[in-house]
Amino acid sequence: MGVTTQEVIADGQKYVMNTYGRLPMVIDRGEGCYVWDLDGNRYLDLVAGIAVNSLGHGHPAVVKAIQEQSEQLLHCSNLYWIENQVKLAKLLVEKSGLGKAFFCNSGAEANEAAIKLARKWGKGEKYHIITMKNSFHGRTMGALTATAQEKYQKAFMPLLEGFSAVPLGDLEALEAAIRPETCAVMLEPIQGESGINVPTQEYMLGVQELCRKHGILLILDEVQTGIGRTGKPFCFQNFGLEPDIISLAKAIANGVPMGAIVAKTEVADCFQPGDHASTFGGTPIATAAGVAACSILLDDAFLANVRETGEYFRAQLRAIGERHPGKIKEVRGLGLMIGCELTGSAKEVNAELLKQGVLVNTIGDHVLRFVPPLTITKEEIDSFIAILEKTLAE
Repeated sequence: MGVTTQEVIADGQKYVMNTYGRLPMVIDRGEGCYVWDLDGNRYLDLVAGIAVNSLGHGHPAVVKAIQEQSEQLLHCSNLYWIENQVKLAKLLVEKSGLGKAFFCNSGAEANEAAIKLARKWGKGEKYHIITMKNSFHGRTMGALTATAQEKYQKAFMPLLEGFSAVPLGDLEALEAAIRPETCAVMLEPIQGESGINVPTQEYMLGVQELCRKHGILLILDEVQTGIGRTGKPFCFQNFGLEPDIISLAKAIANGVPMGAIVAKTEVADCFQPGDHASTFGGTPIATAAGVAACSILLDDAFLANVRETGEYFRAQLRAIGERHPGKIKEVRGLGLMIGCELTGSAKEVNAELLKQGVLVNTIGDHVLRFVPPLTITKEEIDSFIAILEKTLAE
């Protein structure tokens, strides 16, 4: 007889640090847009590892790439060239219009690399970085400093020097914060962790214009928005932007740990041997998964379907709001990165959805976040919409 859910949780509470507010369940396996817990219960997964499993669970192309590479070479040092790493860098550069890539293991690591690259570009004279209030860039010290939310920062003071934050959407405040020592503005194209907040194109173009005017870099944190999530290869393409550096992670290898930054060549070349490194960055096994995943996720036809499916999902959510006035305050997002702000408690709705076999993530008190596999079908969306509508109507 196998291990039980209760046994796993008991051992977890004993041996694993308490850094997550975990639900009392153990996810055991997955296929497509569904996962099963250790007790055999099936769930429609609208979390996807928080925008990670964009091809769903067990995608055959990714599985095959991992299996084949694992039999050939799992790891070697970046003291040597790695074929899959070069292939993935080329793909990311071609799809982004930028110049060169660096690989690491997570979004926080990618943002740390972006911060270091911007400061190296500044040659010691420019080091100050402006971020947005209510942003989220990670929990390592540099990324945490960039994350302008006191609830994440206050227990870990003092933070790094040389950062300041302004409200998203306020160009006057942004320009007022620029100093002679400013090297970059860093922001998310869509604020994910603060509720799926989508800035206007006018604002985003205004940010870029200010960066050009003052001769500073534009860094876009595409950790959650990148690799097809918004229906474009990268979210900045929805706004017509030309960033200097972008950070990536999450979906880049469909669940195998990986992060990256991609930068314009003249900025990327500021990094020289010894400036930055990662032992496990861009390993043969991770980049094999990355090439397999990104070859699909960045395909034009695939992305067109993401846009269509995302529009359908948002339309169905808004239709619930029309049929049940006073239940849904707003539906927002791009592609399949969607926030549904309720008038009531999102956590209570989420708890009921879990009972009905649906995994959803909540942000704050009122927002349901949907970042499902990009392979989700309209039929799967319809099945969820029926459950959500019944839940909200009760």
